[in-house]
Amino acid sequence: MIKNLTLSILPEQAADEASLKTNIAAELGIAPKRISGYKVEKRSIDARSRQPKIILQLTVFIDEPVKEEQPFDPQLKNVSSTPHVVIVGAGPAGLFAALRLISLGIKPIIVERGKDVRSRRRDLAAMNKEGIVNPESNYCFGEGGAGTYTDGKLYTRPTKRGDVKRILQLFVHFGADPKILYDAHPHIGTNKLPHIITAMREQIEECGGEVLFNTKLTDILLTDDSIKGIGTQDGNTIVCSSLILATGHSARDIFTLLEEKKIQIEAKPFALGVRIEHPQSLIDSIRYCLPPASCARSEHLPPASYSLVTQKFGRGVFSFCMCPGGIIAPAATASGEIVVNGWSPSKRNNPYANSGTVVAVDEKDFAQYGFEGNLAGMHYQQMVEQKAYKVGGGNLVAPAQRMVDFVNKKVSSSLPDCSYLPGIATASLYEVLPQEVSAALQHAMTDFGKKMKGYFTNEAVLVATESRTSSPVRIPRDKETLQHPKIKGLYPCAEGAGYAGGIVSAAIDGERCAEMVAQTT
Repeated sequence: MIKNLTLSILPEQAADEASLKTNIAAELGIAPKRISGYKVEKRSIDARSRQPKIILQLTVFIDEPVKEEQPFDPQLKNVSSTPHVVIVGAGPAGLFAALRLISLGIKPIIVERGKDVRSRRRDLAAMNKEGIVNPESNYCFGEGGAGTYTDGKLYTRPTKRGDVKRILQLFVHFGADPKILYDAHPHIGTNKLPHIITAMREQIEECGGEVLFNTKLTDILLTDDSIKGIGTQDGNTIVCSSLILATGHSARDIFTLLEEKKIQIEAKPFALGVRIEHPQSLIDSIRYCLPPASCARSEHLPPASYSLVTQKFGRGVFSFCMCPGGIIAPAATASGEIVVNGWSPSKRNNPYANSGTVVAVDEKDFAQYGFEGNLAGMHYQQMVEQKAYKVGGGNLVAPAQRMVDFVNKKVSSSLPDCSYLPGIATASLYEVLPQEVSAALQHAMTDFGKKMKGYFTNEAVLVATESRTSSPVRIPRDKETLQHPKIKGLYPCAEGAGYAGGIVSAAIDGERCAEMVAQTT
């Protein structure tokens, strides 16, 4: 007999095999010895009371053997001699597009401006320690894209767009913890993602695909509004009739190239603000309702997270990419700008909790500063990042302000310890952020403090600027074919084109583009 069961138990009970089995038996009203085994279908946390619970959805096998699932088979083929498709960008969209093409019998050629995972590490160290930005190799550019070194949260569940389970199974196939298949908020960790990404790339190459690092797209070759190939910075040409453009949300030179070649693009609203860091112990205390005398979180509970949203002056203000037990990282892609992001290792064991907290901005805001046309949002974004660099004083030192001081428009006399390695400098963030952004953030802080008692505190620090939440440009495409409406064979893909927002949704969009390409190859 097989039973489906939802169980609410204490974290300590969920962590102990014998205790969990006893609780399952009690819930079903049977003897524990009748339980042959169980499978966790979903796991989440209910922290609404002073006693947090683990919620488990289980398939329980009673008086019969456990039915094992068939091992996942990605069905990858040898494509070394098959027709090829060019993919620009080796982020989640590009890698998953390549794997999907291989499963469909088509050879992918990935063109990546940055370096492989191992080589990228030296450039990231130079950013953190010396404030030096390599515009071709940084947190955004290189093997695995922004996702490799920025956390690995897999929270997206857009089931209407594609097969989420397949994406997670592929991650597990290449080395991720199988727990991501059932955790409500799956997370891989920045320390583990590089090995997984490397395994994916090695599989692509083993199947006959190609990955060309340090190869920057500089031209898109067209004949009669059809893709004929691409040009690269070393003067080479790669001939192709199908091009998946998966360059990510920070490839400003690609947006500029498309504009110069009169390939239709359009300005897109996005969100911009700051990254806010609290002590993780404070967030644990708030979220898990720990008594004031004891801020100790159970070892069986993960570091607490949060999600906040409000409306101010007709604008959405919301937390974004919350990283419990994480750090704030420099994510600039050019010198003279400050961009911050956040990530967590797999154990989420750093003493800080950080989250982007951002405000929606659109074409009306861009126009106030004289930015109009298809690249208006990109120029607005650049303006804020360059202000942040100037106010921070250089070397990627970021301007910062304590939370209560920010709301009171008071320059902080001192700043708390912060995980941002290049360092922070006390400043008025009103000198950095556009008025429409700073005003909305100012009023949102007190709202968030009412929703999370203890959140609004000068123990928290605001670090500017969180500006790469999504692409400031959309590259249009047909809803059915996923091709550009004016350029045959051009497939705008994922975050850089405005059709995804995170690792899972980008991977899904990469697969979708690959499937559409296969129909015409």
